[in-house]
Amino acid sequence: MPPTPQFAWPLLSARAGCEVWVKHENHTPTGAFKVRGGLNLVAALAARGEAPAGVITATRGNHGQSLAFAARRHAMRCVIVVPHGNSRDKNSAMRALGAELIEHGRDFDEAREHAAVLSRERGMRFVGPFEPEIVAGVGTYALELFRAVRALDVVYVPIGCGSGICGLIAARDALGLSTQIVGVVSAHANAYAQSFRARECIETPNAITLADGMAVRVPVRAALDVIWRGAHDVVEISDEQVEAAMRAYFDDTHQVAEGAGAAPLAALLADPARAGKRVAVILCGGNVDREVYARVIDARQ
Repeated sequence: MPPTPQFAWPLLSARAGCEVWVKHENHTPTGAFKVRGGLNLVAALAARGEAPAGVITATRGNHGQSLAFAARRHAMRCVIVVPHGNSRDKNSAMRALGAELIEHGRDFDEAREHAAVLSRERGMRFVGPFEPEIVAGVGTYALELFRAVRALDVVYVPIGCGSGICGLIAARDALGLSTQIVGVVSAHANAYAQSFRARECIETPNAITLADGMAVRVPVRAALDVIWRGAHDVVEISDEQVEAAMRAYFDDTHQVAEGAGAAPLAALLADPARAGKRVAVILCGGNVDREVYARVIDARQ
């Protein structure tokens, strides 16, 4: 896939009161950054001669589209487990890419447990949300960003299971940069924020948020290890702040951002220390149902 662009939109910078670069991962072949990880993982399996009968995973949508997109390119069977009530548009996109879709559980974490069971029953390769090849794949957007925009003070990045922020940390460290990495979670799904502060893995009873890409109850310990070492902070934002950032993207750039994609901008706009800095925000995806987006855009204050 070609590199995605990074743009400094004048109206967005004026709104924030600082120089803001947007990394447009909503411009990938699946509309989200996750496609990089799926392509890298499935290609690695094929290159090692380990191509399984099929791959299976759980998702709220973008990870599943990634795996389905990559599996189709290698003529590999793909099964995706989603929770009940998942995004209809994302479900349709995964089916259109050739995946078999199974609905199970109340949220992502229950869907993930079921996918692991099915992988054993069906003899398929279970793909978790945080495998080395996935992190390396999604980390390519960080290399693109850091090579295109010099001397960034801060990058704000959403946290779902952690592949995006860990790829950013790895790329920053490999390039020897001093850029601060700030992870962003929903206040309504804040397992990673609690875990970051407590320096221990903390699960939450619920993860119900407009930003479904960040709706995770159970942190990935391997991701936490990287975040503890390399992140400057992990901050929480509300659904109302996410909605305002989605509207800001539309007004200032005419870009569609899903909830998780708008979360970094929401965090930047809430940061009182942003003035005078050169920052980047990761617009990780634009896959949002039309009904949800219409409600958000029309709900102007």
